[in-house]
Amino acid sequence: MINGKLFDEDCRECSRLSLFLDDVQERYPDYYCRPVPPFGAANARFLVVGLAPGMHGANRTGRPFTGDHAGVLLYQMLHKYGFASRDHSEAADDDLKLIDCRITNAVKCLPPDNKPVGAEINTCNNFLANELRALRSDAVVMALGGIAHRAVIKALGMRQVEFKFGHAAVHDVKHFKLLDSYHCSRYNTNTGRLTEEMFDGIFAKASELLDN
Repeated sequence: MINGKLFDEDCRECSRLSLFLDDVQERYPDYYCRPVPPFGAANARFLVVGLAPGMHGANRTGRPFTGDHAGVLLYQMLHKYGFASRDHSEAADDDLKLIDCRITNAVKCLPPDNKPVGAEINTCNNFLANELRALRSDAVVMALGGIAHRAVIKALGMRQVEFKFGHAAVHDVKHFKLLDSYHCSRYNTNTGRLTEEMFDGIFAKASELLDN
């Protein structure tokens, strides 16, 4: 049961995801292959919300955005703007520390083809709702991609039509600010949909919002 938990490492509420993780574990016995916990400071003012663990990234290492391409640019920016103690994340047991920052995912388990279905997003949304409820009143939440954005809005019980996703858009929601960004996936960075300069601008905006 989810109840008021922020995370459950033994969760098997979504049968498709649970069976897929079992299959991946057989193929890669040294992979983490469980719901991936949030990472960072418990009382952080800056929360980064991604989509879901990557097959050979967080699903392998057990830490969000660690071990795959998407994490390279993210941790570089976190370090540049003072949210991380180093500019790269190697493994869940390295000495990287996040500073006033926390990283979580809209869906905590690896989905097939990196595409969770609506029911899975909705089930995991209870964890996200609990996490958002625990945020400080001066927090900034960065949503990486449209699914993460919509998951945040749903978790807050607000109407999607009133809060449209848009890169660099800032929304006043409940007791914090929601800042949208295109996801730092390999596809988006390779196609130029998200450049390093664009992502840098998002972090500059997040820092400005936190300072204000």
